[in-house]
Amino acid sequence: MHVGSGRTDVVSPTTLRVLLVEDDDGDAFLFEELLSMADLDVAVARERTVAEAEARLPSDVACVVLDLGLPDADGLAALHRLREAAPATPMLVLTGLSDTARGLEAVAAGAQDYLVKGSVSGELLARSIRYAVERQRAEVVQAQLTAANMSAEENSRLERGLLPRPLIADPRITVATGYRPGRERALLGGDFYDVVEAADGTLHIVIGDVCGHDPDAAALGVCLRIAWRTLILGGLTGDELLKTLEEVLVHERLADEIFATACMVSVAPDRRRAVVRVAGHPLPILVGDGGEVASEVPVPQRRPPLGIDAGIGWSPVSVELPASWRLVLYTDGLIEGRTGAGPERLGTRRLVDLVAEGGGAATTAESGRALIDRLIGTAERLNGGDLNDDVAVLVVASQP
Repeated sequence: MHVGSGRTDVVSPTTLRVLLVEDDDGDAFLFEELLSMADLDVAVARERTVAEAEARLPSDVACVVLDLGLPDADGLAALHRLREAAPATPMLVLTGLSDTARGLEAVAAGAQDYLVKGSVSGELLARSIRYAVERQRAEVVQAQLTAANMSAEENSRLERGLLPRPLIADPRITVATGYRPGRERALLGGDFYDVVEAADGTLHIVIGDVCGHDPDAAALGVCLRIAWRTLILGGLTGDELLKTLEEVLVHERLADEIFATACMVSVAPDRRRAVVRVAGHPLPILVGDGGEVASEVPVPQRRPPLGIDAGIGWSPVSVELPASWRLVLYTDGLIEGRTGAGPERLGTRRLVDLVAEGGGAATTAESGRALIDRLIGTAERLNGGDLNDDVAVLVVASQP
């Protein structure tokens, strides 16, 4: 056992550091003698007042043993002051034979245990210190577990909002989705997507990305996704839909600089024609039947993201579709990863090549889910690890 007062002792890294707050020299001597006879590697530092103990804490003290009768604080007042100074440090209290009730009150106020002076053996004292330290560690772990569970539940709620089930009835249509959060976030980001078949048979598809990577971006992404689905089900389409969605974003965002990119595709009921609108978002990739190479949907002019008042709308572009086709929509996190040690990014051109590799045509046996896994897996491999940004990929296919 090591004993010190008002100084730091050189001790083993495995030694428990105990702070004794006791103004009585005789009681302090007895405390140290009892610990010297116990099987416990402990270094004891002593302070005589609560003020002196407050100045030392939290330091690297593993446990505080506190006399409840001190000259500058009596009873629970001393305990409250030290717990405020070191809330994560376990504390034992010392009471007299006639004052056990106050010991129970101290336990109720946050002390790990209480010991009665004159009735404590060295082994009991050592065991109480060990138990206090371990109980405090268990409480910390439990608190961390509770926080992790709450975070997981929040993630689940956000995921249900951001990543919905497609609302389609046409048996010719298949939808595959993939989402991969970036490595720097504990929560989902603002990527969102949805697929809804309207009452007239038109298939509406959207994918978007709210700027930012925090819970606020995720919440806004959920808001926009739900608003988009509601507007579609309410019969609003085209530029009016995007204009209304932009109004929702402007009213719901927390700062004027927040914006969202989006790509919206409306496929006619015969599945042979589509109208594409792009608001600052990466262009979708169209894969035709017959084995032709995948290519970006030819949108001639990019339009600004939602939330940036540029005084212009989002010009629709009509696209003829083959009998069998596959649309690949994605957020920019997929193409912004690096392809080596240099500054080169994956980019859209390389992504188009990846879609085409191994039979990218709509009639290929590769499922939408397998295609998504291959694209994200290749992007991560080329990047040398997890991608920094969130990645959302949506593959919608039609067969005759």
